[in-house]
Amino acid sequence: MKHVAVLMGGFSSERPVSLASGEPCAAALEEEGYRVTRVDVGRDVSSVLAELKPDVAFNALHGPYGEDGTIQGILEYLEIPYTHSGVMASALAMDKERAKVVARRVGVPVAEAHVMHRLEAAEKHAMKPPYVVKPVAEGSSFGVLIVGEDRSTPPQELYSDEWQYGDTVMVERYIPGRELTCAVMGDVALGVTEIVASDGGWYDYDAKYGEGGSKHVIPAEILPNIYQKIQTLSLKAHQAIGCRGVSRSDFRLDDRVNGTGELIWLEVNTQPGMTPTSLLPEIAQHAGHTFGEFLSWIVEDASCRR
Repeated sequence: MKHVAVLMGGFSSERPVSLASGEPCAAALEEEGYRVTRVDVGRDVSSVLAELKPDVAFNALHGPYGEDGTIQGILEYLEIPYTHSGVMASALAMDKERAKVVARRVGVPVAEAHVMHRLEAAEKHAMKPPYVVKPVAEGSSFGVLIVGEDRSTPPQELYSDEWQYGDTVMVERYIPGRELTCAVMGDVALGVTEIVASDGGWYDYDAKYGEGGSKHVIPAEILPNIYQKIQTLSLKAHQAIGCRGVSRSDFRLDDRVNGTGELIWLEVNTQPGMTPTSLLPEIAQHAGHTFGEFLSWIVEDASCRR
């Protein structure tokens, strides 16, 4: 019986999301016949894992330390096979600016963006509105600000002493239209989902994780050639950045009447959520994989030097 340590929690702003992901994964893996130890990750994680000596570490962490190459480096040092992407791909995907550079070089369309200090972005418009301000190394939409066309001043929240998402932000051209996402499993692009926030707004933290916060339409009701293009681009980004196991790429499609028709890749997520309302398990299920089977595949795919 394979012993799996499910790593969850951690100490980033995404701790609650990680705990919500980790528990259902641990329970499902137990049902699949694995011996599971739940590890609430603290700064003593290396000594905890060295004592546990699991066969596999299932990474259910999100945010800094969990998906930026840090925990991956610890697992490499301990020679414990682990799931999802390795050190380099995790660090690269977490850095939105550098990930876009790599994606653009292999022909994946990205939006115009500038990286700067948050106080500089608060002082004057970095580009003509509408645009989006994002922390360069956060997930779950933490710290994301949308600046509309009618906004005469930049977001003053960036001046706040309570800002906790780092001093470097990306200012990116806002792409109107549909929010779409596509999962990759190994070397196969799975289905494409459209995400519609229940309140008609954008896909923020509450829409992602709140019960009933968003509606997921799978398969996305878009033209077949666009659907296939999203699958192709998702796999291309996954491979170019060096991802392993599963990943999820997010897109915007402006197919409005009189819209530009452009399809833009936003980012790749190397540690997609596994909560009851998460997109990845839904996409996998649509492709014919039960939750338990899907998690088993991820565990059996685990390795070092990823």
